[in-house]
Amino acid sequence: MSTIVQSNMQSQKPVMSDPSGQTLLCLRTLAEPNPASLAAYEKLGGYGQLKRIVSEKVKAVDIITQVKMSGLRGRGGAGFPTGLKWSFMPRYFDGTKYLVCNSDEGEPGTFKDRDILRYNPHQLIEGMAIAAYTLGARVGYNYIHGEIWQDYEIFENALFEAKAAGFLGENIFGSNFSFDCYAVHGYGAYICGEETALIESIEGKKGQPRFKPPFPASYGVFGKPTNVNNTESFASIPWILQHGGEAFAALGVPNSGGTKLFSVSGHVEKPGNYEVKMGMPFSELLGLAGGVWKGRSLKAVIPGGPSTAVMTAEMIQNATMDYDGLSKAGSSLGAGSMIVMDETTCMVKALKRLSYFFYEESCGQCTPCREGTGWLYRVLNRITEGNGKMEDLDLLTDVSSNISGRTICALGDAAATPVISFIKHFRPEFEYYIKHGKSMVEQDSLQVSGIDHTMVNTHISGVQELAKRVYIKDGSDKFGAEPNA
Repeated sequence: MSTIVQSNMQSQKPVMSDPSGQTLLCLRTLAEPNPASLAAYEKLGGYGQLKRIVSEKVKAVDIITQVKMSGLRGRGGAGFPTGLKWSFMPRYFDGTKYLVCNSDEGEPGTFKDRDILRYNPHQLIEGMAIAAYTLGARVGYNYIHGEIWQDYEIFENALFEAKAAGFLGENIFGSNFSFDCYAVHGYGAYICGEETALIESIEGKKGQPRFKPPFPASYGVFGKPTNVNNTESFASIPWILQHGGEAFAALGVPNSGGTKLFSVSGHVEKPGNYEVKMGMPFSELLGLAGGVWKGRSLKAVIPGGPSTAVMTAEMIQNATMDYDGLSKAGSSLGAGSMIVMDETTCMVKALKRLSYFFYEESCGQCTPCREGTGWLYRVLNRITEGNGKMEDLDLLTDVSSNISGRTICALGDAAATPVISFIKHFRPEFEYYIKHGKSMVEQDSLQVSGIDHTMVNTHISGVQELAKRVYIKDGSDKFGAEPNA
């Protein structure tokens, strides 16, 4: 085994197995009384890898080799191999290099990264510091979504603790390695989850994506070489360096190493974040979340967030939750934001709500996305108002096809994917709505539960019920209000 791996790893507990069936790695401090504190993290050996690497002057190429061996892929949605991305950073550069953590998760149903900020921020900081040492970055920024202020403050406090303890700042551990890390508060723009738009925002500019190339590794923050990774990706690094890349890879399946945080929401009994081994069967993950609520039948699942293709119950039932497993089944892993829909969900109204989100969040820079997302929403709105025409379905598909691949960033493709997949798999439901002017599954009355109070609405659709259950497990963030609410 390479010397990069901690020599006494046999005495260390590899992972914390939760009684509920989870494998806690990024959230391993959860069992501690004050999980976000420095004391809680140090109790589990926190910052030990940073100290060892800096003190022993471990070579950057050895660290990158372990990250490559781990099979860690970007956890923000793209799934690009982390070690390969690190290797793109120029080794010899006369000037400041930057490191950026993307904590700007703003897609509906996505709430995993904020739990890392809330319950284990120091593991993220150590992961960023190790990455900075490896890539020669002097300054780091964690760009945090603008609507989770409490978690921003928790991370700020963790930065203060880390710097006071000597884990950040000048000449860390008496070496010539220096690294300063700062929290940057976003303002809720979904587009800033795209790495170059995020960089523009850090620089104080309007958050709009840049043309690529040049890529951030050569022209990033303030025009300098920059590495951008997701929160969960950075938080996985300390464990990988402690136990070795092979051990991390062994937790998952080929081409999908390690554990993955899944944000499970919608029509389940226990919505929340679940950290499990890559490759877990969908049925097991659904079981951890208590199964479909109220004893109802499963109708559909969005496995990786609204930018991934919707799947019918039949398609996903035997799928495994990893990159290749979901790809073979007809969708993709995305950010691991699993939205579950039961038999009462109106797929027409569900798609309308998602299309409104992408319409509102388009930055407007690219004509196909700026105009196309508006067309998609307006046509779907026309259908739900009872004024739809059968040719609208072909129009929606045609518009979506003309958005895909014709924009600077992936938001256009993200907006088109649900439209194409919803119509493909649930076309009879759309045709019924157009023909009869009402939903196939409309109910006279539904009682909505799962938030912090009981609310009853008459003539509420299954999708409205679903939308009010796409939220973080403590109920602090709720997605699904009607556009004009």
